[in-house]
Amino acid sequence: MAMSPALATSHAPARWQDYLQLLKPRVMSLVVFTGLTGLICAGRPINPFLGAVAILCIAVGAGASGALNMWYDADIDAKMRRTRGRPVPAGRVQGADALALGVVLSMFSVMLMGMAVNWLAAGLLTFTILFYAVVYTVWLKRSTAQNIVIGGLAGALPPVIGWAAAAGTTPLNAWLLCAIIFMWTPPHFWALSLYTSEDYAKAGVPMMPVVAGAASTRKQILIYSLLFVPLCLVPAFTGLGGIAYLAVSGLGGLVFLLLAWRLFRSRAGESGGQRNDDGLYDVRAGAKDARNLFAFSILYLTLLFATLLVEHVAHLPALELIR
Repeated sequence: MAMSPALATSHAPARWQDYLQLLKPRVMSLVVFTGLTGLICAGRPINPFLGAVAILCIAVGAGASGALNMWYDADIDAKMRRTRGRPVPAGRVQGADALALGVVLSMFSVMLMGMAVNWLAAGLLTFTILFYAVVYTVWLKRSTAQNIVIGGLAGALPPVIGWAAAAGTTPLNAWLLCAIIFMWTPPHFWALSLYTSEDYAKAGVPMMPVVAGAASTRKQILIYSLLFVPLCLVPAFTGLGGIAYLAVSGLGGLVFLLLAWRLFRSRAGESGGQRNDDGLYDVRAGAKDARNLFAFSILYLTLLFATLLVEHVAHLPALELIR
């Protein structure tokens, strides 16, 4: 990994907030939420303490992956306006410390999951950490425009881990939750990359708009959206989701497709723009459409999993919640 000058210019002592930032808490919160949904949707009684341990392990494993990612990506993070303030490229945390934190937390989360819950969940957690830290971060991110598509598997696995923690098995419905997140990832991140493409180009990261161009990226976002939205309806027909879920997935899916169509018809990602207040790259036309889809994609996925969570909690016998 090449060392950027930006990595060695700061001598400010690290604060606890810097180490927390290494764990990517915003990403961790989504991982915890989807993992908890998988655990509850399994419909199996689980000791509340062991359930909390399982979610803790998922959270710590996600944080460990984030720390390893920030250690390895410090050189390219230093070149991008959006990420150059992260602890390692800013010089507030040494790369070796970020690496050590990631390794220690990885081992802790996996061993605790295995010993306290079950080894199937621990094995899935191990695979997820390695896939994100090695397959995605080290290999895919810098080598192919399909980095987000393939690498999205790491972010899609937490509900399967949660399900395995509760039930000791991973049935079709668990993998259906995984598939929904997996198919959500490309339109979500490619919408973001349309208005941050200059940063990725400067850092040499082959994101889709950089490699294939904005028009091709918008087309692929629409194609993935047309596959993703019908997939979101499937849980309502497998017994995983109920009437409320069907309504949320259906109505939300229509909005998702409308925003994807508007983005496809826009000029988002085309050259000739200017920076906005956040320092990100806006284009003269279409940037708002990309931002709208990116923001709604987060809301839509959250609503889908929140609805499943509420439906399954409502149908759990009170005894099962306290056993």
